[in-house]
Amino acid sequence: MKVSVNGVEIYYEQTGSGRPLIMVHGNGEDHTIFDKAANVLKDSFTCYLVDSRGHGQSSAVGVFHYGDMASDMVGFMEELDLKDVVFYGFSDGGIVGILAAAASDRIAALIISGANISPKGVKLKWRLLFRCMYLFKKDPLLELMIREPDVSDVVLRKIRARTLVLAGSRDMIVERETRHIAEVVPRAELRILDGESHGSYIIHNDRIGEIIKDFAF
Repeated sequence: MKVSVNGVEIYYEQTGSGRPLIMVHGNGEDHTIFDKAANVLKDSFTCYLVDSRGHGQSSAVGVFHYGDMASDMVGFMEELDLKDVVFYGFSDGGIVGILAAAASDRIAALIISGANISPKGVKLKWRLLFRCMYLFKKDPLLELMIREPDVSDVVLRKIRARTLVLAGSRDMIVERETRHIAEVVPRAELRILDGESHGSYIIHNDRIGEIIKDFAF
């Protein structure tokens, strides 16, 4: 299915029944990474598995900004009139979730995994890799990670959703960045998952489904 927002078409798949749950993938991925998680969640939630602009089956774009992606998600909730939403975002999807939750009271519960609020929140070796790759590929998705995000504490404090901040102990995100997000967002909980990397417990994995279900159901 597709919905038109902000001049682009956002593709999504819908499955299950219950409280609305939006799931947003990371940079360069699409909704299919949540296949196993959705199987865990569909008996408790109506799952909206979304392709961000420029990803999957959503409209192609030439330039990416996290603010635009977040605006898409706010528009998505408004178009479908979704309320009391659980929003789960992985990596770039987590950044989108932060910005969307700060802008919309439709999100009642926010779960983010491996999200950063500044480019320096990514570990140095990964930042250098992204820069080298961008020199050769000029990929606008790589440029996005190099130049953004720039999320202030003022924005983090606007979030009123009950929030769970997740990261792996071997994540590509600097742990102090993850902890800072959890400290500034009101009422946020923090979990650092021992032994997990950036996406090991998420991509084609049902563990994230169990975590979401335990937190939000």
